[in-house]
Amino acid sequence: MMLAVQPRRLLSRPRGLLIFAVFAATLYWVLLHGSATPHTTRWFDGSAGPVQAPLKGDAETKEAPLPAPATEPSNDESNRHPEVEVQEKTEEERKKEEEDQKEEDVREQFDREYDALAKEPGADALFGQTLNTLEPAKKRSLTVEEFLKPAKDKTYFSPHQPYVYDPYPKSNEKTKPQYVPCDGPDGKQLGDVLVFKGQPKDFPEPGFGSYDVLGMDANLCYERETRLGVYGYMPDNDTSAPLVNWDRIHWGQLQEKCAQKNKARFNIQGHSNPYLTTVYSRQNSSSPNPNSDLENDLKQWESPLYNDALRRKGPALQQRRVPEPPSKSGKSKQIRGSESRTALLLRTYTGKEYSENDKQVIRSLIAELSLRTGGQYQVFLFVHVKDTAYAIWDDEGTYQYVLEKNVPPEFRDIAVLWNDEATQTMYPKIDPKKATVHVSQWLSVQKFAQEFPEFDYIWNWEIDARVTGHNYDFVEKLATFAKRQPRRGLWERNERYYIPSVHGNYDTKFRKEVERISGKDTVWGPPKLPFVNPVGPKPPVAKPEDDNYKWGVGEEADLITVAPIFNPINSSWISGNELWGYNDSTHATTDLPRRATIVTHSRVSKRLLDIMHVENLRGNHISSEMVTQTTALLHGLKAVYAPMPVFFDRPWKGKDLARWFNGGPKGESGGIGCAMGWGREARYRGSTWYYRANPPQRMYLNFMGWEDTNMGGKVWEEDHGRPCLPPMLLHPVKDIEPTEPGYKSESNLPYS
Repeated sequence: MMLAVQPRRLLSRPRGLLIFAVFAATLYWVLLHGSATPHTTRWFDGSAGPVQAPLKGDAETKEAPLPAPATEPSNDESNRHPEVEVQEKTEEERKKEEEDQKEEDVREQFDREYDALAKEPGADALFGQTLNTLEPAKKRSLTVEEFLKPAKDKTYFSPHQPYVYDPYPKSNEKTKPQYVPCDGPDGKQLGDVLVFKGQPKDFPEPGFGSYDVLGMDANLCYERETRLGVYGYMPDNDTSAPLVNWDRIHWGQLQEKCAQKNKARFNIQGHSNPYLTTVYSRQNSSSPNPNSDLENDLKQWESPLYNDALRRKGPALQQRRVPEPPSKSGKSKQIRGSESRTALLLRTYTGKEYSENDKQVIRSLIAELSLRTGGQYQVFLFVHVKDTAYAIWDDEGTYQYVLEKNVPPEFRDIAVLWNDEATQTMYPKIDPKKATVHVSQWLSVQKFAQEFPEFDYIWNWEIDARVTGHNYDFVEKLATFAKRQPRRGLWERNERYYIPSVHGNYDTKFRKEVERISGKDTVWGPPKLPFVNPVGPKPPVAKPEDDNYKWGVGEEADLITVAPIFNPINSSWISGNELWGYNDSTHATTDLPRRATIVTHSRVSKRLLDIMHVENLRGNHISSEMVTQTTALLHGLKAVYAPMPVFFDRPWKGKDLARWFNGGPKGESGGIGCAMGWGREARYRGSTWYYRANPPQRMYLNFMGWEDTNMGGKVWEEDHGRPCLPPMLLHPVKDIEPTEPGYKSESNLPYS
């Protein structure tokens, strides 16, 4: 009630009447002189210029000050300033409102098209495809016939003949050193993955990417029991005891023994980071402190005391080989065999509950990538310890406690624990608030690369990703594609989703059309920046048109992504300006040329990780989804977007996919109109690959035999058959457990 009577008290006093009169007169003047323009909310800070009202969701925008108290304007002010200020502010706000309305109109247009396509033939054709509708001759003839042989027995759930799929290279006795087979659990080799020939009749073509371009065979179909049975999958109604006591298996020991058996093929020791003292000196450091001695900083990191404070004290690290020091030239010497090795870091975290499907998938990665290749790959569970209160670096008992509490027994000796404290300690010139997993996912991978130098490449692998096909076949086809790509026009091809129905043949029509559209605006070698000393090779000729698509062919890629490597400048992507350092007196940080990829699932070379490590020690830093791409660009390293097949739940025409997802000024995925921009990411909701999409979860639950959105489950399969899927990579797939009748998966995360 006191609030209601305050105005009456104010008006009963002479001073109050005076204030009210001034306020009323000012309000009348503003209404009179501002009547020519529509009224909009304006914020003033008392200065001559306008103050932008804070934008909802803009974390960097500071709250604008409250309006200044009204004062009686002078004659000059009343004749000039207010009218100009109102006009400027109105124009600025009008422009902002027009831009917002345009974005809203575009969103509504996409929604209308998406909803209209739901009524067209082919809508939701991704779902409900089973062995009952399998057509062995749907696709062109098999390209992997030599790797298939009929299984001894047919399955009890399908009349179709299953085949053993063995995609590994045939051993050549003339090749030295030779591959040595490795044992699986209980001293036995693991069983084979089975596959069916063909594809379900109505399964759609990919919207993005191509099986043919990657050399994959789309005429294969995988079913859950024949795919995961050897890794512990059992039907829900099977109450028999498991054939293997998985808790007694030590996958780390099996992988280490396998690598040792094949050590003649590899450089088991590895080599130290050759760039720590060879690329930069104090004079060209771009750190905030120009007087810092970079070389001393780098030597400090190399010192045993500094390393011991950061290294894990668990058994795996205690047994690591001492790396071979680099030569004085900065180039490492090769030891023993010349075959490269790849670590796969399966990113996980403390507190995660591992489902049976999680365990089956991890076993399949270890068996198919590591044990069956004789140690060419090695799989690690890369565990982020979210609670920094655990002193895992100071006490072995604490380390083991966290390990045992958060990791299933069979995977404890492949687990590597890390936390933000470790990465913050390793990189003292980076703001600790920026050296966290949310902003800087790659710092922990760089740390791993310095401590496990025997790996030439590292896959950063999301735990909520699923390969429906054979793991080895899938990742090797990506690597082979990347290796044969020429560097000419590569960065420009990387920027675009490859849409076969629009772009035509990848190596001819697509290549030439991208070059025609790009013109002279092309990347040929690293940009010239005074504070970056590139470590990559120099172009063999001055101009790309003088190279006949030879440079780069046969060169392993330093970066392989499964989505476009786009230019975030002017894209409205929310993290496009998350970079620090990389500047001098004539170059602002935000002027830095840069690239990005949404979802960090990718393969990175030791060379790229080593120079990223050095740049971070200098104080140069870029957020997670830009750093590998941008560092590769700045240092002239080879980066490749491998156009894997991505499917949609709507029957989009290729030209419409290009319009919505390659909407940049020159038909690229970045720039103005970028689908990854703020408020536009809902376009991905019907795709099989993005950081947020609906089909992956639904498809995989059905694949595993469980109901989702009126499909799947025991009763449904009795009528329609078991789902089968061609090889594809799905993301995100989370918490795969049996569902209840009527279950419908959905994501509650906002798109913007």
